Amino acid sequence: MTIWGKIIGSATGFAFGGPIGALLGGAAGHALDKFKTKQNLPDELALKQIGFTIGVIVLSAKMAKADGKVTKSEIKAFKEKINIPDNEIKNVARLWDQAKKTTDGFEVYATQISNLLEKNSSVLEELLNLLVIIAEADGKITKLENLYLRKVSNIFGFSDLDFERICSSKLNRFTDPYQTLGVLKDMPIEEIKKKWKALVMKHHPDRLISQGMPKDLIKTHTYRLKEINNAWDLIKKKKYDVNG
Repeated sequence: MTIWGKIIGSATGFAFGGPIGALLGGAAGHALDKFKTKQNLPDELALKQIGFTIGVIVLSAKMAKADGKVTKSEIKAFKEKINIPDNEIKNVARLWDQAKKTTDGFEVYATQISNLLEKNSSVLEELLNLLVIIAEADGKITKLENLYLRKVSNIFGFSDLDFERICSSKLNRFTDPYQTLGVLKDMPIEEIKKKWKALVMKHHPDRLISQGMPKDLIKTHTYRLKEINNAWDLIKKKKYDVNG
């Protein structure tokens, strides 16, 4: 069974405590035991994968409410990007509806998830990528949504430059490939290649899984890795054209 059925299908406040535990309700410790045994995961990793999943649902629901209305496009984007099985939609919808009632307190959820998944981690960047995609599903990111996303980004430990890069890449704006890799334009191509390789390792699917991204989502949601490889391709072609 997928992570959705194991986690969302029942009351799962269990080991979380804090705002997430209060939102989910109950203390079903057996749900965690069942999930970690089935997936053959240690306690810490099981909690991180659950935290990522809950984070996507709760933070996207509260973000969609940030400008005072939840559009059909945002709901559609959420369903498509998160790829929820048909038999779990009702369970996820209940949690979404409960979370979207108000944006109040989203900071405490973001903080709890950030502490669980570790600030400035590649897995948190993937979560933020998903939030940005859902926000712009109706064609634009409103000012209030932007403020919400920026605040979540700051809580996650990302700089303002990181946030602008993430938003630009999702809104099909031009993103400087050198900025994407965090290198200078006059750096030797071999140094740029080393930085590219290091970033690929940091955002490799295996590393994302080890940091808490569920396998259910890993195949289609490695946005940063695609961005890194695209930037390297652009730089490589340009450098070799100039030098060759």
